[in-house]
Amino acid sequence: MAAPTFPDPGFLDHDDLRIIRALQVAPREGFAALGAVLGVSEVTVARRYRRLREAGVLRVVGVVETTALGESEWLIRVQCRPDGTPAIAEALAAREDVSWVSINAAGSEVTCSLRSRSQQEREHLLVEMLPRVSMVLNLQASVVMHTFTTECSHEWPAVQRALTPAEVAALRPATEPASAATAARRQKDDDSILQALAVDGRASHTDIGKAAGITPARAARRVRALLDCGLVHLYVELSRATLGYTTRADLWLQVEPAAVRTVGAALATMPEVAFAAATSGVHNMHAAVNCASLDDLFGFVTDRIGTLKGVQAIETSPVLRQLKQFNTLMTRDLLAKPRALH
Repeated sequence: MAAPTFPDPGFLDHDDLRIIRALQVAPREGFAALGAVLGVSEVTVARRYRRLREAGVLRVVGVVETTALGESEWLIRVQCRPDGTPAIAEALAAREDVSWVSINAAGSEVTCSLRSRSQQEREHLLVEMLPRVSMVLNLQASVVMHTFTTECSHEWPAVQRALTPAEVAALRPATEPASAATAARRQKDDDSILQALAVDGRASHTDIGKAAGITPARAARRVRALLDCGLVHLYVELSRATLGYTTRADLWLQVEPAAVRTVGAALATMPEVAFAAATSGVHNMHAAVNCASLDDLFGFVTDRIGTLKGVQAIETSPVLRQLKQFNTLMTRDLLAKPRALH
């Protein structure tokens, strides 16, 4: 498969940003309803959405809430011999239980997030597989104890400002949520539905029904119930570089225990922070950040993070290459071509 061509500067115009923001607010809303709020035709919204998706700029994805399933999330740092780093990173990115993968630290470290379905699966990777790879020099694993960031829309100020408050409100009609107790009772078709939403968060109820072997009506009811109870969240995944965020880094913080909650809450409000969590280990907080340049990253770390009360030390690990984010494979800073629903 040919590698995607990176869009020319100016690929995104104001109408694109408005559509992206509308999808962030209402990820599964129909094109006609989106167009009615945005003041453009259904055909225009559909055409622009497909253009952005095919170009590797945008994808709506369903992300499962691991704690709701009784699972845990682990952040793993694998120190490698530089000549073995790409192979290890690609092998991790191919795993379904690994949601994001990057190559950091001048090409000698792979950082990834592992969704631990069971202790056996986690130990198989961390205790049996990776330590036996000759190219692996060291391995650190920390469990995520609390996540502070709850949504991604605030990461992109230009996108967030694309709609007026009235337009946002129009895309958020009041709905009667499903019973959390009813939705929380796992049903045999749920795994297939969640897998379909992970591939395409805007998949039709007909396509989801085919993937799960159920009727479109039943698919619609279960999708609504799973969303309402918070078992799965829909995100608009974006190519950060297309939006001008070409410098990414993982920050590993040492924070006074009494200050972890206040520091985490502060991080969650910063547009540069895509993910912030309290973790186990010497570095008891982690943040993934996006900046426009190395100079912006320097200012962000020293002037914004470094001045937070309780922050004792910061390790900055620049991202050289992102291979996967939100379960989506990356190619040259673009989202890889989406696969078809099974």
